[in-house]
Amino acid sequence: MKRMPVVVTLALCSLVPCSCKSSKPEKILDLGKGVTMKLAVIRAGTFTMGSPEDEADRRTDEGPPHAVTISKPFCMGMYEVTQEQYEAVTGRNPSTFKGKQNPVENVSWDDAVEFCKKLSQKTGKTVRLPTEAQWEYACRAGSKTAFSYGDDADYRNLGDYAWNAGNSGGSPHPVGGKKPNAWGLYDMHGNVWEWCADWYAESYVNPGALDPQGPGAGTGRVLRGGGWIYHAPRCRSAHRDWGAPDLRDSSDGFRVITDSD
Repeated sequence: MKRMPVVVTLALCSLVPCSCKSSKPEKILDLGKGVTMKLAVIRAGTFTMGSPEDEADRRTDEGPPHAVTISKPFCMGMYEVTQEQYEAVTGRNPSTFKGKQNPVENVSWDDAVEFCKKLSQKTGKTVRLPTEAQWEYACRAGSKTAFSYGDDADYRNLGDYAWNAGNSGGSPHPVGGKKPNAWGLYDMHGNVWEWCADWYAESYVNPGALDPQGPGAGTGRVLRGGGWIYHAPRCRSAHRDWGAPDLRDSSDGFRVITDSD
């Protein structure tokens, strides 16, 4: 579904089991100015991407479910990129809800890619946005359920893992304030939507089974994870959204990945 910017007034199945085990090792990137970024090492493996037809609140663009292999390990930011980190790299902070440890928001896909380029130059590492497949693989963390922690049919436990419309109080929150998934990644559900590298497609027809990267062209880039102003169903592991590459919104942010070596 195409998303429109959020206007804020300040005063808001049967799935193939993942073949890898929980990843706990960490790496640290030095962003300069005394600012660092922690990344979790995510091992290679196979999982089922998408949701089964009987998953509650499922949407048609989440299917068909299909086996995907992530062939190489990678490192993913344990947290969404913070305002402090974004400012250390770019020299600016476009966020509506200011706070050093709050996730940076009001950043477009283009802005996120530019951040990755600048951080790559600064660190000598190839920093980039995750593909949609890498994102869902990391979000699921070996799970086969609607959320990384279980199916949660009445969404009673979501508040332990995610800031969403039901508990955010009308604003994003500092990263890492909720429980992590099994691989040590925080806020994969809720807080801010996260840009992925892929162009959006309306289904997973003929997606490719090995390190898929989405269609070669499109009108919008993928957003994942749900956000502080969105309701619980949109925080599910398989839920998908998209926005124009130049869209800036107070519910949109991102996290980055690097190669594991």
